Amino acid sequence: MDDYVASRRVPAYRMLMTSITIPRPDDWHLHLRDGAMLEGVMAHSARDFARAIIMPNLVPPVVTGAQARDYRERILHALPEGLGFEPLMTLYLTETTDPEDVAAAANSGLVHAVKMYPAGATTNSQSGVRDFDKVTAVLEKMAEIGLPLCVHGEVTDAQIDIFDREAVFIERVLDPLRRRIPQLRVVMEHVTTKDGVDYVRSQSNMGATITTHHLIINRNHILAGGIRPHYYCLPVAKREEHRLALRQAAASDDPHFFLGTDSAPHPTDLKENACGCAGCFTAPNTMPLLAHIFEEEDALDRLAAFASINGPAFYGLPVNEAEMTLVKRDEANEFPSSIETGAGPVHVFDPQMPVHWHVSRT
Repeated sequence: MDDYVASRRVPAYRMLMTSITIPRPDDWHLHLRDGAMLEGVMAHSARDFARAIIMPNLVPPVVTGAQARDYRERILHALPEGLGFEPLMTLYLTETTDPEDVAAAANSGLVHAVKMYPAGATTNSQSGVRDFDKVTAVLEKMAEIGLPLCVHGEVTDAQIDIFDREAVFIERVLDPLRRRIPQLRVVMEHVTTKDGVDYVRSQSNMGATITTHHLIINRNHILAGGIRPHYYCLPVAKREEHRLALRQAAASDDPHFFLGTDSAPHPTDLKENACGCAGCFTAPNTMPLLAHIFEEEDALDRLAAFASINGPAFYGLPVNEAEMTLVKRDEANEFPSSIETGAGPVHVFDPQMPVHWHVSRT
């Protein structure tokens, strides 16, 4: 198995039927946006998560080390006093990205990964990659220095059904890339299919993030009985068989898989729109939802691996020394329907089920 698997440090944690204490979790795929939206959502991630891999798909995107440094300063400026949170910065891969700038940003400790968006695949991906041959030099440099590549795993060919785009990406893009540069460490982000789970399990030097919402919803939640825009995300939720494969992977203690919420805030009016934005905002309620899911899977003893241990191991970082306690109470958690930001209200992901797990704030 991979070197990072052998290096995992599994700290002791305490579990009772109604209480579980784990190392403070991290979020390995997070959208914080910028400006008024950043100011409005920052606290909801920092309250529960110690660190997060920050997505670079701003407008304009975060392409250079200097831009990543400036964005990090804006994030820290938006961090409420008293909350400890470390933003782990990434660069947005373009066909003109400078390999030496990437290496310098990584060697300085500023940048922890590079994000590859196929052009047009999702929100603010217009500057992404169209010709993958044009980024070979960057990827080879990343393999040389051990810097991970985070991939949005979908093709954008209009002839490919949206529900098949992840599987086709593996066949057409990801597997050829892995064969060409096998030393490159890759994270298949927000994996949504059994195909993706099976492929990641078969690979070395590879991990995958799984989102909170893809563990809860399938495509019926979006389309059955009317269109529900607040469940629309990219990659789109798939059939029930794929959701069940994701739950099994997350709860399996397999070190390939770790939490990346892909929490993606959009103002409500841009979600409830003739061409609504893709994304689910799960930062405020992810940890209670995960405790509920892992209890359903009879795997509460594996929650720490998924939320707190496997991600740091892959990225070569220590497990957080601070802890989080989740408590199961008689009363269901009352999640807010939305939060207010200077950019407008943002709808909070609704699991459509009672959740009795709470993060202990005492």
